Amino acid sequence: MRMDINAKTDPLSLFQSWINEAKAHPGIKEPTAMAISTLGSDEELNNRVVLCKDWDDRGFTFFTNYDSRKGRDLQAHPTVSAVFYWDPLFRQIKISGKAEKSGRQVSEKYWRSRPRESQISQYISRQSQELVSRDALQEAWNKAELQFKDREVPCPDHWGGYLIKPKRIEFWMGRPGRLHERFEFQKTDSSWTFRLLYP
Repeated sequence: MRMDINAKTDPLSLFQSWINEAKAHPGIKEPTAMAISTLGSDEELNNRVVLCKDWDDRGFTFFTNYDSRKGRDLQAHPTVSAVFYWDPLFRQIKISGKAEKSGRQVSEKYWRSRPRESQISQYISRQSQELVSRDALQEAWNKAELQFKDREVPCPDHWGGYLIKPKRIEFWMGRPGRLHERFEFQKTDSSWTFRLLYP
């Protein structure tokens, strides 16, 4: 089925439509999973999968440990690329832009929505640093669980959100015979330019 995507299309509304379809598809377990690529201060590229927890006209939000490798990468180079791929739908969305830390209120609001076990895990995490043993990790978790017994686990300063502010969004739809469809939207000030791309 062809889709009428053109210069009048709002790419963020189109993203919402596609992710709604992905969420409704029984064969897709993590529709908000996106692979993000960052560049470290050592000029090494790093890629990993995170969950996109929110999106609006400003961009796409994920949460992480600011002291992690991705956090250090984004401190050195805020440029980031993200990819959603939904195999049963044969669709892909690529996003590139700049990442900036979310406001503290945004991070703390999402923190409060997380399961308590996840809060404790993040509170003790020294993400991306060397771990002596699994026993040491479990011991730290048990200690924190006792420390915060009968009270809330506070959102640590080293944890929070990043907002990816897109400069380019590309939509890809697989077609038979590799005659795929690609549509690129590029941000210019307050509007988007549009062009078709060869598959």
